[in-house]
Amino acid sequence: MKLQIEKAVYGGAGLAHQTEGEGAGKAVFVPFTLPGELVEARLLEQKNAFGEASLLQVLTASEDRVPPRCAHFGQCGGCHYQHAAYSAQVQMKVAILHETFERAGLTALPATHTHTGEPWAYRNRTRLRIAELEETLRVGYNKRGSNEFLAVHECPISAPLVWRAAEVLLQIAAESSAAPRLLRSAVEVEFFTTGDEKKLQMTLFVRKAQPGFAALCERMQELMPELVGSDISLLLSEPQRQARTPRPLENWGADGLNYPVAGEDYWVSRGGFFQVNRFLVDELVQIVTAGRRGAVAWDLYAGVGLFSRALARAFQQVVAVEAAANDLSRSFKGPGKRAVATTTLEFLRSAVVQRERPDLIVMDPPRAGVGAEVCALLARVSSPEIVYVSCDPVTLARDLKLLVAAGYSMGEIHMVDMFPQTFHLETVVILRR
Repeated sequence: MKLQIEKAVYGGAGLAHQTEGEGAGKAVFVPFTLPGELVEARLLEQKNAFGEASLLQVLTASEDRVPPRCAHFGQCGGCHYQHAAYSAQVQMKVAILHETFERAGLTALPATHTHTGEPWAYRNRTRLRIAELEETLRVGYNKRGSNEFLAVHECPISAPLVWRAAEVLLQIAAESSAAPRLLRSAVEVEFFTTGDEKKLQMTLFVRKAQPGFAALCERMQELMPELVGSDISLLLSEPQRQARTPRPLENWGADGLNYPVAGEDYWVSRGGFFQVNRFLVDELVQIVTAGRRGAVAWDLYAGVGLFSRALARAFQQVVAVEAAANDLSRSFKGPGKRAVATTTLEFLRSAVVQRERPDLIVMDPPRAGVGAEVCALLARVSSPEIVYVSCDPVTLARDLKLLVAAGYSMGEIHMVDMFPQTFHLETVVILRR
């Protein structure tokens, strides 16, 4: 069928409406298209409210269409927007953000500020699958929409050091001297580097314990002096994997690295969460913390204390709350700094009972957002300012609706493009009473 693409929607596809046949008027989602394009598509799946189609050819292309940089784009499940000029990607994300807010009933929005960096080679962390094809070890990702292995020979959104590490690992696998048997039992590998690419951590995931891990790491460090630490973990088979974390088997070298951001060094344990865009972390910290000062600030879902450290320069006391607080407890110490190892929900329940009220609350929850109970507790705490950092516009809009209903107003919206070439986006919303 021929379809006119009307707009981009969250998830990476373009939206059109069927104009012919039994499904006339029904919404159809077509990946790898751009607003304004006329395309030919094949309907793959018809549901009650919409259909999903695959792109056959672009009949009338948008001026924003560009050749993708990566040879694997379209097959690989990682990127969604490489066919769009970068300025167009940013515009689509802002439009998607606004529509998501409006659909949630959030109106009279302030202007959205956009923040962008280098759109390639930005990822400081990459996790790759490992598989043997025709007796040669290869690295790759999942094919789009499946769990099938796709071998890749490049990943232009990964930091160059990360990709070089993957190539070195394959080089070692081809040698007879350095634990090739161990590597052939591996199923995944994760690399994490500092923003300046001076230090590297590696985690190897295997289905079965094998000897030779220390020899592998030593050989890798010979070829890559940036490698400072590594571990090997047993990855459980499905369905147990869904319920249980990988089991560490052996460690080598340092168990983390110091990651410099905005004049501070953050200790990040191997496998610990940290913002993935090495070019925009400093700016994100600035957006969240700059110009804010007072007596008490709370940093909820604090992670390694990315925002806590910057806030501690301008507040008399900063309370950083994190359920998995090992890295935070290790580094966030001293006068005016308090790390609390608990969930945000439990912390707020206690704070309401104690009638505590900070001057500022910063929160950066996981993709699921904060939820109704946390929003209700925040409304009772009634801090004059909340800075909400979100990686999912849908759950953000849901939570903002509750906070606005509780008396907050949105003073600022920032779209920080932490994930170029993909549909993912980071949003910072400043809420005030």
